[in-house]
Parts: sequence; structure tokens; C-alpha cells
Amino acid sequence: MLDDEGLRVWAVFYHQTLLSEELYHAGLQLVDTDSQARIKRFYQRDDACRTLIGRLLIRAVFRERGTSLEDIKIETTQAGKPYIVAPELNPPIGFNITHDNALIAMAFAPGVHNGPAFNVGIDVMKVRLPSQETLSSFLQIFGEQLTPHEYNLVFSAGSQEEGLRHFFWMWTFKEAYTKALGLGLGFDFKRVEFDSLHNVVLVDGKLPKGWRFYMFVLNDGDDLYQGVVAQYAGGISTQVIPASPHQDWLVTLDAASFVRQAVD
Repeated sequence: MLDDEGLRVWAVFYHQTLLSEELYHAGLQLVDTDSQARIKRFYQRDDACRTLIGRLLIRAVFRERGTSLEDIKIETTQAGKPYIVAPELNPPIGFNITHDNALIAMAFAPGVHNGPAFNVGIDVMKVRLPSQETLSSFLQIFGEQLTPHEYNLVFSAGSQEEGLRHFFWMWTFKEAYTKALGLGLGFDFKRVEFDSLHNVVLVDGKLPKGWRFYMFVLNDGDDLYQGVVAQYAGGISTQVIPASPHQDWLVTLDAASFVRQAVD
């Protein structure tokens, strides 16, 4: 089942030992020659595999919609944000891909509001501190991108682990929102404030109009990932949908099964 705006998220977990060299090369043959060349230029095989999975996720959208690969085009906005067009796709499909550590995720939905490429953005992050870092030292890197209220919420949490979870909710909200707008680097993240205690988002100090924000958590063994999808829906009061165990718009896959399915 989809939400009212047709939102879908596919999340793929990649682990090097579970994606064989044979399967990697078979998947590589499915993408266009420009993508193949870009993927082959990566020095690290993990980076190549993550990029390949992202390309195959886009291809999977075509297959699900019954769209011929020969008919599809990837167009871009003036800011360079891509979206999918094809004769039988009306409206076009807005999409956004993100990855962090072992997780590659794509959000996509019909581009029915505010232009086809501007309606959806996604961000995911693994909830962990870099080695040798404390929450205080870690926040020195990002502190200038937090509002005073956000900063206080992080450090008033009951534990370092809880404070870290608050921070990653704030950061993924900011990233997902700016990606949905199709904006590049240079957006002042302090313009977006997420109160992670009360699930309230403000933009430029006001409640934005017309947005849905979907929060989700995924586990990969002992690793926890937090993610947010921002989708412009138009004509509604902005909603924040908290993470829950049952989210029909979210599908989780493992890389080997996903690539094998694409090849077959």
C-alpha cells in the first residue's frame, strides 16, 4: 500500500562479503555505458558497488512501472536535480538517492507538486560516533548548523546515546528537506529547526506548509540507522510521521538478493 502521494522507499544493505565478484559484474552490464565508466573509476570496490546499487534502484523503478528502458529519460532541473520522464509516465517521477556506510536508499514518488523533481528528498545516517570522538567534540564539527534550541535538546538528553539520536534526527531532517527542494550546497541549515522531542519542524522560524516528513529506523545487525523522507504534498498542514514498526511505503532488501533479482 502507498501513501496518498504514492511515496515509496527502497533501502538496500550492502556488505562486501555477500556480493560476489560475478554478481557485481553481471549487475554492471545492466547500466548504461556512462554509468559503467563512472563506476569503474572508483578506487574502492565498496564505493563502486554502492554507486552500482543506486543505478540499479533507478532501473528497478522503470521495471515496476512497466516502462520500457528505451523510452525513459533522466532529465535535470536547472540546479541539476534529476527526475524520470517517459511517454507513459504522467506525471514524471521525482526521486532521490542517499547512502551512508552499509545502507543505500532511494525515495521516489509522482512529481505532482511544485515541479517533478522538487517534491522528494531522503537522507539516512548510521547512529554512531567516529572513533575517539565524544558527543561534545563531534558537535563542534556541526554545531554551527544547529539552532540554539536544537543544540540544547542534544545536550539536555539523558545520555550521550540519546543525545546522538536527537542530533541525527535533526541532521537528516535538514538534509532531506534541502534535497527535496533541489538545492545544492550553501543552504543555511540553521533555517531548518527540528524539535526532536515534540516532532515539530520549523523553517525560517515558521511552520512550513504543504510538507510531509516521514521518519524511519532500520537495523543492520547491531547497527542502527535513522532516516527522514521529505515530500512536498501541497495544500496540507505540514505533518511529521514518526517512525513505527509497520511502514508499508518502506521496503528493505539485501544487496545480493537485489542485484540478483535485477540480473534475472
